[in-house]
Amino acid sequence: MYDLSTRKRALALVAQGRSLNSVSKEIGVSRHAITCWLGRVEPLPRTPPCIRCRDAPGTPEDRPAYANLLGLYLGDGHVVSKPRQHYLAITCTASWPGLVDAAEDAMRRVLPGPGVSRTARAGCVDVRSFTKHWCCLLPQHGPGKKHERAIVLEPWQRVVVDAHPWEFVRGLVHSDGCRITNWTTRVVSGERKRYEYPRYFFTNRSDDIRGLYTDTLDKLGVEWTHCTRGGVPYNISVARQASVALLDAHVGPKR
Repeated sequence: MYDLSTRKRALALVAQGRSLNSVSKEIGVSRHAITCWLGRVEPLPRTPPCIRCRDAPGTPEDRPAYANLLGLYLGDGHVVSKPRQHYLAITCTASWPGLVDAAEDAMRRVLPGPGVSRTARAGCVDVRSFTKHWCCLLPQHGPGKKHERAIVLEPWQRVVVDAHPWEFVRGLVHSDGCRITNWTTRVVSGERKRYEYPRYFFTNRSDDIRGLYTDTLDKLGVEWTHCTRGGVPYNISVARQASVALLDAHVGPKR
């Protein structure tokens, strides 16, 4: 980071008609830096430390947005943390543009400073926010797949989820869940009739993440059942009318 006097000196020499090469050699800065200063001489403000990096760590100011983002991350998100590359990515199905918007909005509300981008891939959109501080805010990140390691909320995260359970459930359902219309037939007065009814599914291979989902549903009074897939209980079903009505009121289908 060069001070303002160095920047102004370099620009003054350029204004005298000096070449970028000669100014670069005299001052000891790169040509690229001088070119950037031609567009903006003032240094960009440094991103303030996140709420978890302070001497007294706290919780995000927008707690509902964080609870929702945590659910999205546990479902379809991952954190990349390398020496020169740090970002959070939420992968959204391209056919749900509302979900893409919601993921970006949650990122911006939780950490307003970092840049956010969208990268389209075959059938999906990666929403990315670039900063190392996602490692602080999402301590569940780590090497390997989420279902192959322990996923446990830290006490401060539990406080947020307990205060905003519906936002957390919405994030989980909109990432790894769905609302569908099931049907069945019944014989009534000797005639077989078809009946349709709505149902919510949540599918995740992690026992811990499914446990976080069902524990939260229990606290909200939502009845659920396990549905096995290949003999393994990956699916959580909500089909009872009153429970579906609760999810419709507070979660709803993807958009």
